[in-house]
Amino acid sequence: MSSQTSQGISHATGNSKVPQSAQEKVPKDVEQSLPDSVHPTSSGPGQSTNKSHAKNGGDASIVPQKLQEKLPESVERAVPNVIHDTGDK
Repeated sequence: MSSQTSQGISHATGNSKVPQSAQEKVPKDVEQSLPDSVHPTSSGPGQSTNKSHAKNGGDASIVPQKLQEKLPESVERAVPNVIHDTGDK
């Protein structure tokens, strides 16, 4: 079974808000698509995930796309939504 589709284990690297039974049933790529603030899967929580956490694939931000992809998720979420809309309140 491919590591991208492995099921039966959680790939969380920290405390997750996702129920354990759900973590064990979804493919790894689904787990990794969740924000680290909900379900941390990065090797260094808070580090860059090489993806934007702004809505619409990064289009809901005036921050350049490449910069969005390199910033730690915690920094992206700290920026006001008027500048970089992650959907957080």
